[in-house]
Amino acid sequence: MRIEINLATHPYEDAGRFWTYWGSGLALLGLTTALLVYLAVTGFLRAGQDRTQISRLESKIAEYDREKSKAEALLNRPENRAMRDQSHFLNNLFQRKAFSWTRVFEDLERVMPAHVHVVSIHPDVVADNSVAIKLVVGGDTREQGLDLVRKMEGSNRFKQTRIDEVKFAEQQASGDRVQFDITALYVPSAEAAQSSGGAH
Repeated sequence: MRIEINLATHPYEDAGRFWTYWGSGLALLGLTTALLVYLAVTGFLRAGQDRTQISRLESKIAEYDREKSKAEALLNRPENRAMRDQSHFLNNLFQRKAFSWTRVFEDLERVMPAHVHVVSIHPDVVADNSVAIKLVVGGDTREQGLDLVRKMEGSNRFKQTRIDEVKFAEQQASGDRVQFDITALYVPSAEAAQSSGGAH
């Protein structure tokens, strides 16, 4: 018996290849979905742990703030003002003692342009216990002072450097043609901070 098939009305379809492609695609999609779900769940669990740790740290910070407020209230009592003032004085004294003149001059020497020299220098402890350096430097031209400020700002030892005043030859009696009053915050190196008890 012979069966005739009209391909015009019943086109040939390779069902095996179709299901192979679709099955592979669905399997890949399922694996991707499972991976995304796994990552989302693990991320949620990690976020929960992070939230718990942040909450614990915030509680500790709040506790330290309460202790600090109590200590400040205790120091601000009239009977404790003398001790508070003495404490501030000693802290400032220790800060000045830890100041290394040798390191400051070494750091200045690295940034000092030619024909510019230090006339006077003194440190000043500012509100946040940073050390502000007040310099008077002498030179021949105004550009030398600007060059010094640029080099100080470009180093990692001096910050917020500015010229407070410029004095020309007719304003001062030294041999310099121009003098600059410069202020900058001094940032000692980590090695200097660790060996602050060394030579000064």
